[in-house]
Amino acid sequence: MAENSDVRTQLRDAILRGAYAPRQRLIEADLAEEYGASRFTLRNALIQLEAEGLIELQPNRGARVREITVREAIEITEIRQSVESLVAARAAEKASEEQIGFLRRLGEDMREAVDQGELMRYSELNATLHGTLREIAEHTAANRVLEQLNGQLVRHQFRLFLVPGRPTTSLPEHLAIIEGVCLRDAETAGAAMAAHVGSVITTLRSFEEAPATV
Repeated sequence: MAENSDVRTQLRDAILRGAYAPRQRLIEADLAEEYGASRFTLRNALIQLEAEGLIELQPNRGARVREITVREAIEITEIRQSVESLVAARAAEKASEEQIGFLRRLGEDMREAVDQGELMRYSELNATLHGTLREIAEHTAANRVLEQLNGQLVRHQFRLFLVPGRPTTSLPEHLAIIEGVCLRDAETAGAAMAAHVGSVITTLRSFEEAPATV
């Protein structure tokens, strides 16, 4: 039988990659068989995922994937703005010469990806940048909060990725963050991150005004 942590991780990853659609019912018996887990183990995993905001447990109706509204996504991103800014500032204070070199190369790779229209590569590099800053910052509580917040935003992050011209807008924002960290200027790095996440909030608000049909 699978351990509770294994089942939670596998089910969480499946939800985040879109294997289960928002509001889709999660049948415990089917999931227990799929993940090779006992009903007790699966139930504990579902409780943990509910605490993360990824699913809903409804009395007498079981579990379903939670749909995050645009309004909730905006509120979550507002919290993320403060935490990500803290992480960027901390990274600027702690970055080593080797880490600074990596960030500068990463910035050039991001610029090249946008110039060549390689949007999927740019999206992956974007994730690498934010992950690298968290690693440099070594702020355990902030990393834990961001992991939970970002998990709830996956669907809306995909919509951001599809916005025409979004990479062209976000590239200079990312480069400004990198520059602040590489200069070991905590104030500049934190402000650049706040501005970047602020632009994400602005784009999310446009979704609220004109809801997507997909």
